[in-house]
Amino acid sequence: MSVTLALLAAFFASITGILAKIGMENVNSNLATATRTIIVLIMAFIIVLITDQLHSIIMISTKALLFILLSGVATGISWLFFFRALAMGDASKVIPIDKSSVVLTIILSIVVLGEQAVPHIMVGGALIAVGTFVLIGKNEEKKRFTGSQIYIVYAILGAVFAALTAILAKIGIEDVDSNVATFLRTIVILLFSWAIVFFKGNHKEIKAISSKGYLFLILSGVATGLSWLCYFAALAIGKVSVVAPIDKASVVITMILSFVILKEKVTKSKVIGGVIITIGTVFLIF
Repeated sequence: MSVTLALLAAFFASITGILAKIGMENVNSNLATATRTIIVLIMAFIIVLITDQLHSIIMISTKALLFILLSGVATGISWLFFFRALAMGDASKVIPIDKSSVVLTIILSIVVLGEQAVPHIMVGGALIAVGTFVLIGKNEEKKRFTGSQIYIVYAILGAVFAALTAILAKIGIEDVDSNVATFLRTIVILLFSWAIVFFKGNHKEIKAISSKGYLFLILSGVATGLSWLCYFAALAIGKVSVVAPIDKASVVITMILSFVILKEKVTKSKVIGGVIITIGTVFLIF
């Protein structure tokens, strides 16, 4: 069941970035993140009501609540970096870099959670790391800290905090309903993202968002909500080192959609990097 849920999470995650990229056109990345989070929170709350788990919130231990909240903060920071990178660079590069967080997640799951260092998982993680570097491209990697390539740095930082999210969430959701955990995490992300928006004065740009922008940001939020619900349900009953890699398998679908829908340029490094990442993901799953 954990594998099935992880595959569903990967499917919904694969279309999240594409919808967000379209919706973020001429929209501040922080404001776009905060707007999407409202939709995710509404979806999470509806699921909690449907599953009749709202009452269980008061029974959550202090330790579990702390780690759930920390997971929410890590996700919020990850999103800010990710959507900043997405607003500046190609989705076909930003999203694979973000998904490479699985490598750090595997390492942390072994070191922090004590999960077994299975050979095929280590090989798969190594291949994903190599594929990510190939995908970035040799020339762009050299100038990643300057000019238009700064989005790569944002994408990498987003990946680091995304890895922390999975580990903190795994610790926090022990003996806690996964839907309730998702709902609580999303509240933190909503508060965090809107605090950033108001602090930077981006809230003044709300009226400038077009109907098309709102539509695709909402659809992106719905896709994220569905992906999260499936992912954290899988995480609650499965191993992080297995669930996280399957979820990251969405990267290949996302790359294909970015070429077809967003008309992004197909380069040799993107294709080769994507193939290596795919092979690495297969190793992780099987």
